[in-house]
Amino acid sequence: MAVTQEAVLAALKQVIDPNTQKDFVATKSAKNIRIDGGAVSLDIELGYPANSQIDALRQAVVGAIQAVPGVASVAANVTVKIVAHAVQATLKPLPGVKNIIAVASGKGGVGKSTTAANLALALAQEGASVGLLDADIYGPSIPQMMGLAGQQPESVDGKSMEPLMAHGLQTMSIGFMVDVDSPMVWRGPMVTQALEQLLKQTNWKDLDYLVVDMPPGTGDTQLTLAQKVPVTGAVIVTTPQDIALIDARKGLKMFDKVGIPILGLVENMSIHICSQCGHEEHIFGHGGAERMSQDYGAELLGALPLELSIREMTDAGKPTVVGAPDSRAAEIYRAIARRVAVKVAERAKDMTSKFPNIVVKNT
Repeated sequence: MAVTQEAVLAALKQVIDPNTQKDFVATKSAKNIRIDGGAVSLDIELGYPANSQIDALRQAVVGAIQAVPGVASVAANVTVKIVAHAVQATLKPLPGVKNIIAVASGKGGVGKSTTAANLALALAQEGASVGLLDADIYGPSIPQMMGLAGQQPESVDGKSMEPLMAHGLQTMSIGFMVDVDSPMVWRGPMVTQALEQLLKQTNWKDLDYLVVDMPPGTGDTQLTLAQKVPVTGAVIVTTPQDIALIDARKGLKMFDKVGIPILGLVENMSIHICSQCGHEEHIFGHGGAERMSQDYGAELLGALPLELSIREMTDAGKPTVVGAPDSRAAEIYRAIARRVAVKVAERAKDMTSKFPNIVVKNT
């Protein structure tokens, strides 16, 4: 029986990508299908990093096509291509940065910085080129979390800074340039200017994603940043209790007002499991982020437990994803990262580079 492209496509429609929940035909990931007698070859191009998933995806594709009558062999090449996606209407993506992901919360103390660090590390583990920007001027914590406390960035030309490297991430923070005990007694405009400089005067090198650990709150600084920084999407971090959810809702609405899509919610401290007896207890309440996701149509990306090891490894400069890569918490972070990357990939592509710059000169 002759093998047809229609039969191959029909088989591919039965293979659901667990990360997108769609088949490879619907996502237009299946490309370059070639049929030579009973030999079939094709490319599967993913729009998100997925090092830990590629072998399983390849096997699923090969298995489905081999079931087509007449197929003798299948060669499936699974690759990743991450592109720049659209940002706010009046802005363009930064040079050297394809996509910016803002990690925000309405209030402090909900684990936003821990989430940002582990999200960035998980994206890197999945094969992406990733940067991490600490935008919390008043309370920079990324230097400590990434094991970079006391280090300073270099400037080759006296105008720009080289990011510091930690666990494969390009990292920048105001904490690299001030004494750890010195309070930042700055007004809003100074904070905004400092953050713009950190963002635009850092020599980011071919980043697929720049994860920005935003300051907590929804004041002037956050609003200005949301209007001036070309953000692809935002992740809102909260805890289950009502008081945190009140502020998280404000953070979500702030991004909505400035046209930044919400990629989803992360619930920290969702449940506490006693390390001695295994008793499970919802110390901060239960189901708060899930209710919020339903109210606003935002996806609940994942829920993290209240776990001693997460705090200990973060304090030691080795967040969970690199400190305990085989742990349950690390797997949750990686699942969240893959889902965030998929949500970014589903956004409209940035087309600004397709248009020429028009310069009007007086003659």
